Amino acid sequence: MARKVLLICGILAALLYIGSDILAALSWEGYSYTAQSVSELRAIGAPTRSFLMPILLIYTLLEIAFGFGVWRAATPGGLPKRSLRIAGALLIGLGVLDLIGPLFSLNLNEAAGSLANTIHVIVTAVTLLLLLLVIGFGATANGRWFRLYSYATILLFIVTGVWSFLELPRIAANLPTPWLGVRERMGIFGYMLWLAVFAIVLWRDQATTAAGRPPADAGTPRLMPR
Repeated sequence: MARKVLLICGILAALLYIGSDILAALSWEGYSYTAQSVSELRAIGAPTRSFLMPILLIYTLLEIAFGFGVWRAATPGGLPKRSLRIAGALLIGLGVLDLIGPLFSLNLNEAAGSLANTIHVIVTAVTLLLLLLVIGFGATANGRWFRLYSYATILLFIVTGVWSFLELPRIAANLPTPWLGVRERMGIFGYMLWLAVFAIVLWRDQATTAAGRPPADAGTPRLMPR
């Protein structure tokens, strides 16, 4: 039961992140959901920072709890066990990084190329790398369909991430970035959807194991040695 509760935290984390992003954007008059980045909503000097910080702390705690759930849900023996444990450890590490993330927030009161904002970009890049690793190691959780879905999510994440980082020169020059918000959210929301599906897949596997259902090859005749 404890393991199932930890896995549900993955679904709650995804829903909380997406919901808080939408609510914060709606509460900031003049904020462009399509042209401005996600980081600006929680940036130093943003009117939505005080609203988002407590919510993101809860998200981070849910993320860490889910990481422990993934670790404990690892199936006995073979590559899936190793891969899921690595995915769980990466999720915990990602949560720890998110805990200290507010120390490296974007600062709207400084130039885009300032030291603080440069460090924020570096921390963001490390975060994105960890997300890709989580998806890659978690891809083994439930057969071929989930593996293909995970690879598609990785591809979406890479394309939108590179596309967003290409806007850095325009941001530094204080030029318009009409679709930056859309590009970022395509990748981030794609990951959040994958996280929720990952949690559901693992939760169902735990429920099946707890119910004591026989494996797929149960009842198959076996050759007896002579």
